[in-house]
Amino acid sequence: MANTPIEKNLIELLERRLDALESRNVFQDDVIEQLSEELAIHQEKIAELTGQLQLVAIRIKEANSSMPESGQEIEPPPPHF
Repeated sequence: MANTPIEKNLIELLERRLDALESRNVFQDDVIEQLSEELAIHQEKIAELTGQLQLVAIRIKEANSSMPESGQEIEPPPPHF
C-alpha cells in the first residue's frame, strides 16, 4: 500500500513544492547578496560626501571669520578709472 496512486501524487506534489522553495531560496540569496553589495557602495559614498560636507562647513566658517563684523564699516572698493 506504500505505492498507491494517492501517495505517489502526494510525494510528487511535495517534491515540486520543495523544488519551488529551493529555487526561491536561491533567488533570495542572490538578491540579498546584490543588495548587500549596493549597500556597501552607498555607505562608502555617504562617507565620502560627509567628509566633503565637513570641508565645506570649515571653509564657510573660515570665510565668515575673515569677514568684518556687521557693526564695522566696510571699506568701499577703490574707484575705477
